[in-house]
Formats: sequence, C-alpha cells, structure tokens
Amino acid sequence: MVRTVAKSKIKKTRTVPYDIAEQLRTPEEMAAYLEAWLVEAPDDVAGIARALGDIARARGMTEVAAAAGLGCESLYKALSENGNPSLATVLKVAKALGLRLHVEAA
Repeated sequence: MVRTVAKSKIKKTRTVPYDIAEQLRTPEEMAAYLEAWLVEAPDDVAGIARALGDIARARGMTEVAAAAGLGCESLYKALSENGNPSLATVLKVAKALGLRLHVEAA
C-alpha cells in the first residue's frame, strides 16, 4: 500500500519596512511628530534631523528643497541618518514645511 501525503501550502509572511512618512498627512500631524521628537529626545540631534527628513519626504522632498532654496541631493544628505544639518538648514526646512520652532523655559 502506497501512502500519499498531501503537501500543504505554506503561506509566507511578507514584510515591508515601515515608513512614517506615509502616515504624516496633515500639517498638524507633521508638527506633532516633530514636537514629539523635540520633547522626548531633545539631545538626539540625528533623530530630530531624521524626523525633519521624514516630514520633508511626506510633503515631497523636491518641493521642500525648492521652497527652502536648497538642492534636493544636499537636503537628502543633510536630513539623513548620518547627516549633520546646520541650524540655518533646519530653519529653512522648517519654514519650507510651514512649521515654526519655538522656545520655552524648561
């Protein structure tokens, strides 16, 4: 007697990297995201720059670069994980995004 074993189809789970930029749809969401970084990790300069980069990607990096008067490639580099944007760049990008940075006593 020959025994046959049915092969069951195994479905593989496919994962994709999470991209916060896909979730940032409104100016209020963008401002809240940056504010959270500034409040929760005020010393994480790279993280804050990356958050600005996430917001810029959500809005459209080419559009933000043009509005900030910067080249698209230099903006990607400045707001990348290893970027180190100057304060002038941060202020230009914030303005181009329609965001205002403010200071309050700690």
